[in-house]
Amino acid sequence: MRILMPCAAFPPFADGGGPISSLLLAKMLVAAGHDVRVVNVGEDDRHEIYEGVPVHRIRSLNIYWNYYTSRPAWKKLVWHALENGNPRAFLAMRREISDFRPDIMLTVSIENINVASWAAARAAGIPVAHTIFSAFMMCWNGVMQRDGKNCPAQCASCYAGSFGRRQFSRLVDAVIGESRDIVQRHLDEGYFPRAAAYRVPAVIDAVHADAPRSLPADRPLRVGFLGVQTRFKGFGVLAEAARLLSAQGNVEFVIGGTGRDSFAEETRALFPVNRTRFLGWTTPAEFFPQVDLLVYPTIGREAFGRATIEAFSHAVPVISTDIGGVAENIADGVNGYHAAAGDAAALAACIERIAASPDLYARLSKGALEAAADYLEPAVCSILESALSRTLERHGGATRRDVREASR
Repeated sequence: MRILMPCAAFPPFADGGGPISSLLLAKMLVAAGHDVRVVNVGEDDRHEIYEGVPVHRIRSLNIYWNYYTSRPAWKKLVWHALENGNPRAFLAMRREISDFRPDIMLTVSIENINVASWAAARAAGIPVAHTIFSAFMMCWNGVMQRDGKNCPAQCASCYAGSFGRRQFSRLVDAVIGESRDIVQRHLDEGYFPRAAAYRVPAVIDAVHADAPRSLPADRPLRVGFLGVQTRFKGFGVLAEAARLLSAQGNVEFVIGGTGRDSFAEETRALFPVNRTRFLGWTTPAEFFPQVDLLVYPTIGREAFGRATIEAFSHAVPVISTDIGGVAENIADGVNGYHAAAGDAAALAACIERIAASPDLYARLSKGALEAAADYLEPAVCSILESALSRTLERHGGATRRDVREASR
Protein backbone atom coordinates (compact mmCIF):
# COMPACT_ATOMS: atom_id res chain seq x y z
CA MET A 1 0.00 0.00 0.00
CA ARG A 2 1.05 3.59 -0.63
CA ILE A 3 0.05 5.41 2.54
CA LEU A 4 0.02 9.18 2.89
CA MET A 5 0.25 9.84 6.63
CA PRO A 6 -0.45 13.42 7.72
CA CYS A 7 0.42 13.74 11.42
CA ALA A 8 -0.53 16.51 13.83
CA ALA A 9 2.78 16.04 15.64
CA PHE A 10 5.91 14.11 14.74
CA PRO A 11 9.45 14.00 16.17
CA PRO A 12 11.74 15.73 16.76
CA PHE A 13 8.90 17.85 18.16
CA ALA A 14 7.94 15.56 21.05
CA ASP A 15 5.63 16.76 23.80
CA GLY A 16 3.77 13.80 25.29
CA GLY A 17 3.21 10.37 23.83
CA GLY A 18 1.48 11.41 20.57
CA PRO A 19 4.57 12.20 18.47
CA ILE A 20 6.31 9.03 19.67
CA SER A 21 3.27 6.92 18.80
CA SER A 22 3.15 8.58 15.36
CA LEU A 23 6.82 7.76 14.73
CA LEU A 24 6.48 4.13 15.83
CA LEU A 25 3.33 3.73 13.73
CA ALA A 26 5.11 5.05 10.64
CA LYS A 27 8.23 2.93 11.24
CA MET A 28 6.05 -0.14 11.69
CA LEU A 29 4.30 0.40 8.35
CA VAL A 30 7.62 1.03 6.57
CA ALA A 31 9.08 -2.15 8.09
CA ALA A 32 6.04 -4.08 6.87
CA GLY A 33 6.89 -3.09 3.29
CA HIS A 34 4.45 -0.24 2.71
CA ASP A 35 5.38 2.99 0.92
CA VAL A 36 4.78 5.70 3.50
CA ARG A 37 5.12 9.45 3.41
CA VAL A 38 4.53 11.42 6.59
CA VAL A 39 3.35 15.02 6.24
CA ASN A 40 3.94 17.26 9.24
CA VAL A 41 3.85 21.02 9.74
CA GLY A 42 6.86 22.97 11.01
CA GLU A 43 8.94 26.07 10.50
CA ASP A 44 10.03 25.40 6.92
CA ASP A 45 9.37 23.26 3.85
CA ARG A 46 11.71 20.31 3.31
CA HIS A 47 11.83 16.59 2.57
CA GLU A 48 13.89 14.37 4.85
CA ILE A 49 14.28 10.82 6.10
CA TYR A 50 13.67 10.63 9.84
CA GLU A 51 14.67 7.30 11.42
CA GLY A 52 13.97 5.55 8.13
CA VAL A 53 10.63 7.28 7.49
CA PRO A 54 10.19 9.68 4.53
CA VAL A 55 8.83 12.96 5.93
CA HIS A 56 7.66 16.10 4.19
CA ARG A 57 7.77 19.04 6.58
CA ILE A 58 5.52 21.82 5.36
CA ARG A 59 5.04 25.35 6.64
CA SER A 60 2.13 26.00 8.96
CA LEU A 61 -1.25 25.90 7.26
CA ASN A 62 -2.81 27.87 10.11
CA ILE A 63 -1.67 31.16 11.68
CA TYR A 64 0.68 29.16 13.92
CA TRP A 65 1.50 25.49 14.44
CA ASN A 66 2.95 25.09 17.94
CA TYR A 67 -0.12 25.33 20.14
CA TYR A 68 1.95 24.64 23.29
CA THR A 69 3.37 28.18 23.06
CA SER A 70 1.32 30.93 24.73
CA ARG A 71 -0.67 33.02 22.23
CA PRO A 72 -2.96 36.07 22.41
CA ALA A 73 -6.65 35.25 22.74
CA TRP A 74 -7.48 36.60 19.28
CA LYS A 75 -4.93 34.32 17.65
CA LYS A 76 -6.33 31.31 19.48
CA LEU A 77 -9.82 32.16 18.21
CA VAL A 78 -8.58 32.45 14.64
CA TRP A 79 -6.62 29.19 14.95
CA HIS A 80 -9.66 27.29 16.24
CA ALA A 81 -11.91 28.79 13.56
CA LEU A 82 -9.54 27.69 10.80
CA GLU A 83 -9.29 24.20 12.29
CA ASN A 84 -12.93 23.74 11.25
CA GLY A 85 -11.96 23.79 7.58
CA ASN A 86 -8.89 25.54 6.21
CA PRO A 87 -8.77 26.17 2.43
CA ARG A 88 -4.96 26.34 2.55
CA ALA A 89 -4.87 22.83 4.01
CA PHE A 90 -7.17 21.59 1.27
CA LEU A 91 -4.90 22.97 -1.45
CA ALA A 92 -1.70 21.80 0.24
CA MET A 93 -2.99 18.26 0.63
CA ARG A 94 -4.30 18.18 -2.94
CA ARG A 95 -0.73 18.91 -4.04
CA GLU A 96 0.62 16.23 -1.72
CA ILE A 97 -1.83 13.64 -3.05
CA SER A 98 -1.03 14.55 -6.64
CA ASP A 99 2.71 14.20 -5.97
CA PHE A 100 2.68 10.99 -3.88
CA ARG A 101 -0.37 9.26 -5.42
CA PRO A 102 -1.36 7.25 -2.34
CA ASP A 103 -3.79 4.34 -2.15
CA ILE A 104 -5.08 5.62 1.18
CA MET A 105 -4.71 8.58 3.52
CA LEU A 106 -4.10 7.78 7.20
CA THR A 107 -4.33 10.90 9.35
CA VAL A 108 -2.86 10.66 12.83
CA SER A 109 -4.64 13.28 14.92
CA ILE A 110 -5.77 16.26 12.87
CA GLU A 111 -4.63 19.49 14.55
CA ASN A 112 -2.76 21.79 12.14
CA ILE A 113 -2.97 19.18 9.36
CA ASN A 114 -6.67 20.09 9.35
CA VAL A 115 -9.94 18.36 8.61
CA ALA A 116 -9.87 19.88 5.11
CA SER A 117 -7.26 17.23 4.30
CA TRP A 118 -10.11 14.70 4.30
CA ALA A 119 -11.94 16.77 1.70
CA ALA A 120 -8.82 16.82 -0.46
CA ALA A 121 -8.64 13.03 -0.29
CA ARG A 122 -12.33 12.65 -1.10
CA ALA A 123 -12.00 15.00 -4.09
CA ALA A 124 -9.14 12.82 -5.37
CA GLY A 125 -11.06 9.59 -4.80
CA ILE A 126 -8.72 8.45 -1.99
CA PRO A 127 -10.20 6.62 1.03
CA VAL A 128 -9.48 8.09 4.47
CA ALA A 129 -8.67 6.44 7.78
CA HIS A 130 -8.24 8.62 10.85
CA THR A 131 -6.50 7.80 14.12
CA ILE A 132 -7.73 9.63 17.23
CA PHE A 133 -5.21 10.58 19.92
CA SER A 134 -7.34 13.06 21.89
CA ALA A 135 -10.76 14.69 22.19
CA PHE A 136 -9.68 17.66 20.02
CA MET A 137 -12.42 16.99 17.47
CA MET A 138 -15.03 17.55 20.18
CA CYS A 139 -13.44 20.05 22.56
CA TRP A 140 -11.63 23.39 22.54
CA ASN A 141 -8.92 22.16 24.91
CA GLY A 142 -8.82 18.56 23.69
CA VAL A 143 -9.47 16.98 27.09
CA MET A 144 -13.20 17.62 27.73
CA GLN A 145 -12.65 19.11 31.16
CA ARG A 146 -13.78 22.36 32.71
CA ASP A 147 -12.59 23.66 36.09
CA GLY A 148 -10.87 20.36 36.73
CA LYS A 149 -14.03 18.29 36.20
CA ASN A 150 -14.78 15.92 33.34
CA CYS A 151 -17.52 16.99 30.94
CA PRO A 152 -20.18 14.26 30.64
CA ALA A 153 -20.86 15.35 27.05
CA GLN A 154 -20.00 18.12 24.62
CA CYS A 155 -20.89 21.54 25.98
CA ALA A 156 -22.66 24.18 23.86
CA SER A 157 -19.52 26.24 23.18
CA CYS A 158 -17.52 23.18 22.09
CA TYR A 159 -20.41 22.00 19.93
CA ALA A 160 -20.50 25.36 18.16
CA GLY A 161 -16.72 25.69 18.03
CA SER A 162 -16.25 22.28 16.43
CA PHE A 163 -19.20 22.31 14.04
CA GLY A 164 -17.00 22.18 10.95
CA ARG A 165 -14.95 19.30 12.30
CA ARG A 166 -18.13 17.32 12.86
CA GLN A 167 -19.27 17.92 9.29
CA PHE A 168 -15.90 17.03 7.77
CA SER A 169 -15.84 13.80 9.78
CA ARG A 170 -18.52 12.51 7.40
CA LEU A 171 -15.75 12.16 4.81
CA VAL A 172 -13.81 9.60 6.88
CA ASP A 173 -14.14 5.95 5.90
CA ALA A 174 -12.50 4.37 8.95
CA VAL A 175 -11.91 5.77 12.42
CA ILE A 176 -9.19 4.18 14.53
CA GLY A 177 -8.61 4.62 18.23
CA GLU A 178 -5.95 3.28 20.53
CA SER A 179 -8.83 2.50 22.90
CA ARG A 180 -12.48 1.63 22.45
CA ASP A 181 -13.41 4.45 24.81
CA ILE A 182 -12.02 7.31 22.71
CA VAL A 183 -13.66 6.05 19.51
CA GLN A 184 -17.03 5.34 21.11
CA ARG A 185 -17.14 8.81 22.68
CA HIS A 186 -16.84 10.37 19.22
CA LEU A 187 -19.45 8.06 17.71
CA ASP A 188 -21.85 8.84 20.55
CA GLU A 189 -21.51 12.57 19.80
CA GLY A 190 -22.35 12.05 16.14
CA TYR A 191 -18.86 12.16 14.66
CA PHE A 192 -17.67 9.85 11.87
CA PRO A 193 -21.19 8.64 10.93
CA ARG A 194 -19.99 6.79 7.80
CA ALA A 195 -16.85 5.30 9.26
CA ALA A 196 -16.14 1.75 10.31
CA ALA A 197 -14.58 1.79 13.78
CA TYR A 198 -11.49 -0.07 14.93
CA ARG A 199 -9.37 -0.36 18.04
CA VAL A 200 -5.66 -0.48 17.16
CA PRO A 201 -3.50 -0.07 20.27
CA ALA A 202 -0.24 1.83 20.37
CA VAL A 203 2.92 -0.08 19.55
CA ILE A 204 6.15 -0.61 21.50
CA ASP A 205 9.45 -1.23 19.76
CA ALA A 206 10.63 -4.08 22.01
CA VAL A 207 10.19 -5.93 25.29
CA HIS A 208 13.10 -4.77 27.42
CA ALA A 209 12.80 -7.10 30.39
CA ASP A 210 14.05 -10.69 30.26
CA ALA A 211 12.07 -11.86 33.29
CA PRO A 212 9.54 -10.66 35.86
CA ARG A 213 10.81 -8.54 38.72
CA SER A 214 10.88 -9.20 42.45
CA LEU A 215 9.91 -6.80 45.20
CA PRO A 216 13.15 -5.20 46.43
CA ALA A 217 14.15 -6.47 49.86
CA ASP A 218 16.95 -4.02 50.59
CA ARG A 219 15.23 -0.70 49.85
CA PRO A 220 11.77 0.91 49.65
CA LEU A 221 9.40 0.30 46.73
CA ARG A 222 10.08 2.96 44.11
CA VAL A 223 6.86 4.42 42.75
CA GLY A 224 7.22 6.24 39.44
CA PHE A 225 5.29 8.93 37.61
CA LEU A 226 6.14 9.74 33.99
CA GLY A 227 4.36 12.55 32.19
CA VAL A 228 3.48 16.22 32.11
CA GLN A 229 2.89 17.51 35.63
CA THR A 230 -0.67 18.81 35.28
CA ARG A 231 -3.98 18.50 37.09
CA PHE A 232 -5.35 16.52 34.16
CA LYS A 233 -2.59 13.92 34.55
CA GLY A 234 -3.47 13.52 38.23
CA PHE A 235 -0.12 14.84 39.46
CA GLY A 236 -1.84 16.47 42.42
CA VAL A 237 -3.60 13.20 43.29
CA LEU A 238 -0.25 11.40 43.45
CA ALA A 239 1.19 14.18 45.64
CA GLU A 240 -1.69 13.75 48.07
CA ALA A 241 -1.24 9.97 48.07
CA ALA A 242 2.47 10.53 48.81
CA ARG A 243 1.50 12.70 51.77
CA LEU A 244 -0.81 9.96 53.06
CA LEU A 245 2.06 7.48 52.78
CA SER A 246 4.60 9.79 54.39
CA ALA A 247 4.49 7.91 57.69
CA GLN A 248 5.44 4.68 55.91
CA GLY A 249 9.10 3.97 55.33
CA ASN A 250 8.62 1.39 52.58
CA VAL A 251 7.80 3.70 49.65
CA GLU A 252 9.71 6.38 47.78
CA PHE A 253 8.94 8.33 44.62
CA VAL A 254 10.71 8.91 41.29
CA ILE A 255 9.12 11.64 39.14
CA GLY A 256 9.89 11.92 35.42
CA GLY A 257 8.59 14.74 33.26
CA THR A 258 8.15 18.48 33.54
CA GLY A 259 5.52 21.08 34.39
CA ARG A 260 5.14 24.54 32.95
CA ASP A 261 3.14 26.43 35.56
CA SER A 262 2.80 27.32 39.22
CA PHE A 263 0.61 24.26 39.83
CA ALA A 264 3.48 21.93 38.93
CA GLU A 265 5.93 23.87 41.11
CA GLU A 266 3.59 23.96 44.10
CA THR A 267 2.67 20.29 43.71
CA ARG A 268 6.28 19.15 43.54
CA ALA A 269 6.78 20.80 46.94
CA LEU A 270 4.14 18.51 48.48
CA PHE A 271 6.16 15.32 47.96
CA PRO A 272 8.32 14.10 50.87
CA VAL A 273 11.68 15.76 50.30
CA ASN A 274 13.86 12.94 51.57
CA ARG A 275 12.04 10.23 49.62
CA THR A 276 11.41 11.86 46.22
CA ARG A 277 13.67 12.33 43.19
CA PHE A 278 12.67 14.64 40.34
CA LEU A 279 14.39 13.61 37.12
CA GLY A 280 13.02 16.30 34.82
CA TRP A 281 12.55 15.35 31.19
CA THR A 282 13.62 11.76 30.66
CA THR A 283 13.07 8.85 28.28
CA PRO A 284 11.28 5.60 29.10
CA ALA A 285 14.57 3.74 28.61
CA GLU A 286 16.19 5.88 31.30
CA PHE A 287 13.16 6.03 33.59
CA PHE A 288 11.80 2.49 33.98
CA PRO A 289 14.98 0.78 35.22
CA GLN A 290 14.79 3.20 38.18
CA VAL A 291 11.24 2.34 39.30
CA ASP A 292 9.36 -0.73 40.53
CA LEU A 293 5.79 0.48 40.01
CA LEU A 294 4.23 3.04 37.67
CA VAL A 295 1.34 5.17 38.80
CA TYR A 296 -0.86 6.70 36.09
CA PRO A 297 -3.35 8.75 38.15
CA THR A 298 -4.99 10.80 35.38
CA ILE A 299 -8.30 12.37 36.33
CA GLY A 300 -9.29 12.85 32.69
CA ARG A 301 -10.54 10.33 30.16
CA GLU A 302 -7.33 9.88 28.19
CA ALA A 303 -7.29 8.22 24.81
CA PHE A 304 -4.71 5.60 25.75
CA GLY A 305 -1.84 6.27 28.16
CA ARG A 306 1.32 5.27 26.36
CA ALA A 307 3.47 5.10 29.51
CA THR A 308 1.46 2.11 30.74
CA ILE A 309 2.54 -0.20 27.93
CA GLU A 310 6.10 1.08 28.11
CA ALA A 311 6.00 0.03 31.75
CA PHE A 312 4.81 -3.44 30.74
CA SER A 313 7.80 -3.80 28.42
CA HIS A 314 10.05 -3.36 31.48
CA ALA A 315 7.97 -5.79 33.60
CA VAL A 316 6.75 -2.86 35.71
CA PRO A 317 3.16 -3.19 37.04
CA VAL A 318 0.82 -0.19 36.78
CA ILE A 319 -1.77 1.45 38.99
CA SER A 320 -4.06 3.50 36.78
CA THR A 321 -7.33 5.29 37.22
CA ASP A 322 -10.52 3.50 36.24
CA ILE A 323 -11.73 5.78 33.43
CA GLY A 324 -10.94 6.37 29.78
CA GLY A 325 -8.65 4.48 27.47
CA VAL A 326 -5.89 4.04 30.03
CA ALA A 327 -8.14 1.80 32.11
CA GLU A 328 -8.46 -0.64 29.19
CA ASN A 329 -4.73 -1.43 29.38
CA ILE A 330 -4.83 -2.55 33.00
CA ALA A 331 -6.28 -5.92 34.00
CA ASP A 332 -7.12 -5.48 37.67
CA GLY A 333 -5.09 -7.86 39.79
CA VAL A 334 -3.22 -9.24 36.74
CA ASN A 335 -0.77 -6.54 35.62
CA GLY A 336 -1.75 -3.81 38.05
CA TYR A 337 -4.75 -2.22 39.71
CA HIS A 338 -7.35 0.45 39.09
CA ALA A 339 -7.93 3.24 41.59
CA ALA A 340 -10.90 5.59 41.38
CA ALA A 341 -9.99 8.79 39.53
CA GLY A 342 -9.17 11.60 41.93
CA ASP A 343 -9.19 9.34 45.00
CA ALA A 344 -5.80 9.80 46.67
CA ALA A 345 -6.71 7.49 49.55
CA ALA A 346 -7.58 4.66 47.16
CA LEU A 347 -4.34 5.22 45.27
CA ALA A 348 -2.32 5.18 48.47
CA ALA A 349 -4.03 1.97 49.57
CA CYS A 350 -3.13 0.26 46.27
CA ILE A 351 0.49 1.33 46.57
CA GLU A 352 0.72 0.13 50.16
CA ARG A 353 -0.91 -3.20 49.29
CA ILE A 354 1.71 -3.91 46.62
CA ALA A 355 4.59 -2.65 48.77
CA ALA A 356 3.61 -5.05 51.54
CA SER A 357 3.44 -8.26 49.48
CA PRO A 358 6.39 -9.78 47.61
CA ASP A 359 4.16 -12.52 46.18
CA LEU A 360 1.63 -10.02 44.86
CA TYR A 361 4.32 -7.85 43.32
CA ALA A 362 5.95 -10.82 41.57
CA ARG A 363 2.58 -11.90 40.15
CA LEU A 364 1.78 -8.41 38.87
CA SER A 365 5.22 -8.04 37.31
CA LYS A 366 4.75 -11.36 35.51
CA GLY A 367 1.35 -10.19 34.23
CA ALA A 368 2.84 -6.89 33.04
CA LEU A 369 5.58 -8.64 31.09
CA GLU A 370 3.10 -11.04 29.47
CA ALA A 371 0.81 -8.12 28.51
CA ALA A 372 3.64 -6.38 26.65
CA ALA A 373 3.47 -8.93 23.82
CA ASP A 374 0.07 -7.57 22.77
CA TYR A 375 1.69 -4.24 21.87
CA LEU A 376 4.63 -5.47 19.80
CA GLU A 377 4.81 -4.68 16.09
CA PRO A 378 3.67 -8.08 14.72
CA ALA A 379 0.44 -8.02 16.74
CA VAL A 380 -0.39 -4.34 16.21
CA CYS A 381 0.65 -4.23 12.55
CA SER A 382 -1.63 -7.15 11.73
CA ILE A 383 -4.61 -5.31 13.22
CA LEU A 384 -3.78 -2.04 11.48
CA GLU A 385 -3.14 -3.64 8.08
CA SER A 386 -6.45 -5.44 8.34
CA ALA A 387 -8.25 -2.17 9.11
CA LEU A 388 -6.60 -0.36 6.20
CA SER A 389 -7.24 -3.23 3.76
CA ARG A 390 -10.89 -3.39 4.76
CA THR A 391 -11.12 0.38 4.30
CA LEU A 392 -9.82 0.07 0.75
CA GLU A 393 -12.30 -2.72 0.06
CA ARG A 394 -15.23 -0.85 1.55
CA HIS A 395 -14.41 2.57 0.13
CA GLY A 396 -17.61 4.21 -0.96
CA GLY A 397 -19.90 1.80 0.90
CA ALA A 398 -18.93 2.09 4.57
CA THR A 399 -21.64 2.13 7.19
CA ARG A 400 -21.32 3.02 10.82
CA ARG A 401 -20.43 0.16 13.12
CA ASP A 402 -20.03 0.04 16.87
CA VAL A 403 -16.35 0.04 17.85
CA ARG A 404 -16.71 -3.00 20.06
CA GLU A 405 -17.96 -5.07 17.14
CA ALA A 406 -15.56 -3.65 14.55
CA SER A 407 -12.46 -4.15 16.67
CA ARG A 408 -12.78 -7.94 16.78
